[in-house]
Amino acid sequence: MHVSSFPPIATGSFEVLGACPHDCPDTCSLLTSVRDGVAIKVHGNPEHTHTAGVLCTKVSRYTERSYHPERILTPLKRTGPKGSGQFEAVCWDAALSDIATRLKGIAARNPQAILPYSYAGTMGLVQGDGMAARFFHKLGASLLDRTICSSAGATALEYTLGAKLGMKMEFFAESDLILIWGSNAIASNLHFWRHVQSAKRAGAKIICIDPRRTETAEKCHQHIALRPGTDAALALAMMFELIRNDWLDPDYIAQHTVGWEALRERALQWSPQRAAEVCGITAAEIEGLAREYGEACKAGKSVAIRLNYGMQRTRGGGNAVRAVACLPALTGAWKSRAGGLLLSNSGAFPTNKAALQRPDLLGARQPRTLNMSAIGGALLQTTSPEFGPAVEALIVYNSNPVSVAPDSGRVVQGFAREELFTVVLEHFQTDTADYADYILPATTQLEHWDIHTTYGHTDVVLNRPAIAPVGQARSNTAIFRELAARLGFTEPCFADDDLTLVRQAFGEKVDFDELLKQGFATMTLADAPFAQGGFPTPSGKCEFFCQRLVDLGQDGLPDYLPNYETAKAGDIYPLAMISPPARNFLNSTFVNVKSLRDIEGEPLLEMHADDAEQRGVVSGDLVRIFNDRGSYRCSVRVNQRARPGVVNGLGVWWRKLGLDGSNVNELTSERLTDMGRAATFYDCAVQVERYTPAV
Repeated sequence: MHVSSFPPIATGSFEVLGACPHDCPDTCSLLTSVRDGVAIKVHGNPEHTHTAGVLCTKVSRYTERSYHPERILTPLKRTGPKGSGQFEAVCWDAALSDIATRLKGIAARNPQAILPYSYAGTMGLVQGDGMAARFFHKLGASLLDRTICSSAGATALEYTLGAKLGMKMEFFAESDLILIWGSNAIASNLHFWRHVQSAKRAGAKIICIDPRRTETAEKCHQHIALRPGTDAALALAMMFELIRNDWLDPDYIAQHTVGWEALRERALQWSPQRAAEVCGITAAEIEGLAREYGEACKAGKSVAIRLNYGMQRTRGGGNAVRAVACLPALTGAWKSRAGGLLLSNSGAFPTNKAALQRPDLLGARQPRTLNMSAIGGALLQTTSPEFGPAVEALIVYNSNPVSVAPDSGRVVQGFAREELFTVVLEHFQTDTADYADYILPATTQLEHWDIHTTYGHTDVVLNRPAIAPVGQARSNTAIFRELAARLGFTEPCFADDDLTLVRQAFGEKVDFDELLKQGFATMTLADAPFAQGGFPTPSGKCEFFCQRLVDLGQDGLPDYLPNYETAKAGDIYPLAMISPPARNFLNSTFVNVKSLRDIEGEPLLEMHADDAEQRGVVSGDLVRIFNDRGSYRCSVRVNQRARPGVVNGLGVWWRKLGLDGSNVNELTSERLTDMGRAATFYDCAVQVERYTPAV
C-alpha cells in the first residue's frame, strides 16, 4: 500500500492519513486502509508519536459506523408527530429550499428566534464551526454558550494559570508521583495511560482520586474515593498539611504567585479532620496523600497531577479546579518538566477563529446568548422582555441534546413543540433526530476534510477524506454553503471550499506542507512551561487570589462550595448520583454500533452493597432511580465500583434504548457551575428502589 497525499482515488489499495474527530484528549492520527474506494480498516498512525499505532476500541471500529446499515443516506422530512420518528425521503433541492424559506421568514421577524445547537460530535475546526458560524453570524441568529462539558474547569485554569496550558502529556512517563484526579484514563485517555504505565514500571507511585472505583483506580497503587463535589475541600486540606509540615517552595511562592498570605489563611481553616467529614474519607487518607505529595516535592522529585473534567461537573467545580491548580505552585512542582499539572493544553494552539468563523459578519448586531446546558428551559421559554423572542427554529449539528443535555424531560418537552422548526444534520436517527422536521445526512470523518487541535498533546492533526461520501451524504460545510446561497448571502467567504477553510484555521502559523506530508505538525512549546513563572495572567504569576473574580462579584480565593443537592441519610433523596460514561461509548456516540453495545450489554446503575442491602436489591434486579425531575429504570449491578452513599448511572445511552424511553439525564439538573456557566451533571441527589411491576 502507499499513503495517499490527495483526495481519494476510486481504484487500487492505499492508505489515507486522517484524524480522530471525537471528544478525547488523545486526538489520534489515523490511517484508513482503502481498497477500490471502500474503507476496509481504520488504525493508528505508527509515525505519530502520541498515537503510536494504537487506537481505542471505539474508533478502531469506525468503518462499522461509516457503513452502518441504519445510516441516513438521503434527506428525510417528518410525516408523523414530533418524536414519532416517522419520515419520508425527499430530494436535497426540496429540503434545502423549504428550510431556507422557513428560516428567511423567521429571520425577517427576528433572527434571534433562530438558534444553532452544536458541540463535540466532531472536534474539527472546519466541520465543527467553520462555515456554520459564518452562516449564523450573517443571519444574526442567537449565539450558543457551549458549556456542557468543560467550561468550568477551563475558566478556572484561565483565572489561576492564565490559559488552558499545563504539562506535556508525554513527560508524565518521567514523573515520580502521579495523582490522577477525576479521570478514568484507561477509558477516556488511553495514550496518557501508556505514559503512566512507563512511570509505574520505573518506580513511580500512582494515586487515583475519584468517587468511583474505575478501571483506572483498580490499576493504581491507591484509590481515594471521596464524595462527588468535595475535591476543593480535599485540596485545601492538602494545603493545610503542606503548610504545617513546611512542604512548600517559598522561593517559587515569593517570585511566581499572587495572594499567598490570603490563601494560607484560608487553607489553615481546613484541617484533615474537617475535610474528612466533608469528603467522606478518613483524616489519615488526607494526611497520607499530602505527605506523599509534599515530601516528594520537597525532595526535588517530579510530581504531576492529571486532572480531567469529571471533578468540575458540580456546583463548586470551578473552585475545585482552582484549588487543585494552586498545588504545583505552592510546592514548586512546575520546575520539572515531569511535574506540575495537566487539565487541558488547548490554549497552546494559535487558531485563527476570526478567520474561520467570521464574527465580523454580525456587524453592529449583538445577538443574545443562550446556554446549551439549559436548552430545555430555553426552548420552553416564551417571548419576554428579559429573554427576548421564543425560539422558533433550531438547527442541530454535531450533537444529540435530547440524549445528552441535563433534565432531559424538559428537553423533550421543548423539542416536542409542534411550532418549533427543527433541522438536524446527522448520521443516524438519534433521539434528537426523532424530533426533527428535516434530517439532513452528514458525512463522517472518512468522507471530508478537517483540521484538529487537541486538549491533550500539542500537535495539530489533519484529516483527509479517505472515501467519497456514502449515499447522498454532504459535509456540514456544504450544507451551510448551500443554505447561505439560498438565503442570498453573497460575501466571498461563503464560497470558500473545505481545503481553503483548513488552511485558514492557522494561516502561516502552521506549516501546511508538513501537515500534508505527515498528517500532523507539532507546536513549539517549552517543555516546562512555568519553570520560571511566566504565567499568562494579568500579573504574570499564578493567581491564588484573582482580582478578576472579585470584579465579577466572586471570591478571589478558591474555596469549597457544597453541592446544590447534598445527599444525606434520612433525606428524601439520600444518594448522590454521578453519571460517568460507559467505557465503550463516547457521550452518545457509538451507542448504535452493535459490537460496542453488545460489550456494554444494557443501561446499568452501579450500587454499593451497603446501599443495596438497605433497599432489598441484588445484582440483576430492575431498579427505579428517581427525584423531583423524573425517574429512570434500569438494571442494577452491586459492586465495589460504587462507594457507600453514591450510585453510578452509566451513560449516555440513547433514550429510545431505555426501558421507559428515557436515560440517566432524566434525573440531572439544569443548574450551572460556580464559574464557566457549565452543567452540573454530578451534582444530583436521588433515591433508588427495587422495581416491582404492578399486578
